[in-house]
Amino acid sequence: MNPFENEIIRHRREFLTTSASGLGTAALGAMLTQDGLLSSAVGADFDAVNPLAPKQSHFDPKCKSCIFIFNAGAPSHLDLFDPKPKLNELHGKPLPESLLKNVRFAFIQKATATLLGSKRKFTKYGECGMELSDYVPYIGSRCADDILLVRSLHSDQFNHHPGQLLMQCGRGTFGLPTMGSWITYGLGSASENLPGYVVLNSGRGSSGGATLWQSGFLPSTYSGVLFRNQGEPVLNLKNPDGLPSALQRSGLDALRTINQARYDQIQDPEIASRIANYELAYRMQSAAPELIDLSGESQHTISDYGVDRPDPPNGGRGKQGSNTAQSFSRNCLLARRLVERGVRFVNIVYASWDHHSNLDSELKYNSKIVDQPIAALIQDLKQRGMLDSTMVVWGCEFGRTPLGENRGGRNANTGRDHHPHSFSMFLAGGGIKGGQVYGESDEVGWGVAKDPVHVNDLHATMLHQFGLDHLKLTYRYQGRDFRLTDVAGKVVPEWLA
Repeated sequence: MNPFENEIIRHRREFLTTSASGLGTAALGAMLTQDGLLSSAVGADFDAVNPLAPKQSHFDPKCKSCIFIFNAGAPSHLDLFDPKPKLNELHGKPLPESLLKNVRFAFIQKATATLLGSKRKFTKYGECGMELSDYVPYIGSRCADDILLVRSLHSDQFNHHPGQLLMQCGRGTFGLPTMGSWITYGLGSASENLPGYVVLNSGRGSSGGATLWQSGFLPSTYSGVLFRNQGEPVLNLKNPDGLPSALQRSGLDALRTINQARYDQIQDPEIASRIANYELAYRMQSAAPELIDLSGESQHTISDYGVDRPDPPNGGRGKQGSNTAQSFSRNCLLARRLVERGVRFVNIVYASWDHHSNLDSELKYNSKIVDQPIAALIQDLKQRGMLDSTMVVWGCEFGRTPLGENRGGRNANTGRDHHPHSFSMFLAGGGIKGGQVYGESDEVGWGVAKDPVHVNDLHATMLHQFGLDHLKLTYRYQGRDFRLTDVAGKVVPEWLA
């Protein structure tokens, strides 16, 4: 509900509630209920609208929920998803000056930059014959025929934080809602006891931090809620020792009455969000601990996801303390449990893949962390009949250069710099046509050679699968209608099953 709609409702309400007849209050309740702005159970006394109540999509959806695995730091597509024999053939040679003329790098020195071939071995997997690196054998052997591999994505941003904001928010600027916020704003949530939008973190943490799950100018109830995968799921959620549940309920009822009175006066959607958040937190006190209790999962499932595995040796840039492998594996299993319970959007953030040096060893470490549990997640959803309605997305902010990192003071090129001109991602489920590779980069992986896909095209297609028209999912703010895809974006029909 945007502020303009709130103002209309407020004036309509003032007229009805001050009319001489005693029918105004009842009429208003009926009108709000009919407009979908108030449930029939609370219409008579104007209880605040639940902002996360399920809403009607623009057209029939193929997808009900999304698990977006965000690999912050930007993995090298050239060493995981996009084999380039020509790049290996030209290893050590410079790129033509014409390609470098107007290009900006984070660290590479153009004058002495040379191409860096990949040491990875690529194998064809599945009936579709999809070529994937030896660093992702689980995804290749178990999921090739279920995933859509896109090799022609491109971005406008070449540094991490703006690139991460573009991928999550549709533009590389602060203060905008993320895609999880837009989807829960458009559709609400099917879960009554958990947030509609949950974030799970592993590894070092992304440079974008909490800006990657903000609600921006949307009401705060659409923000992502950060869950911990061990201990108390949400800090300060449980009652202090000695506080009886009945006393807590009385306190919440008193707060609700005060907030409701203020909401009735000014119709501020943030007050509705506050009421809804208090009530949701109360219900989460029992739902959240049950969520992270994996004792009901079979040992086969625990082992399949790798929840009980040790960290790989020779830690990489994604390492944070110990048990990184267990943390990411738990997050993948928790993501399945969350969508089972009606959560609309789950964002698993794993960092960092920022391999400016030590590419071979650090990429190997990170790949071992994520390969097994992601494959297990996709197969688990498929076996449970949930993959058709759950979209799994493996994404990042951009790719890595085919040029070796040659910043000053380094004697050897052992890494790759930031590269927005061409990179790879994959999607599975949610009505996406698997077992296909879409788009091509050029022979050295520098730019897009066929079927370019902008980040906003990815957003438009994801929204489409949720039954949302990206041109119609808007929110008026500062005098104009905003949308996730801003002024760009088009649905890619070849991706759709």
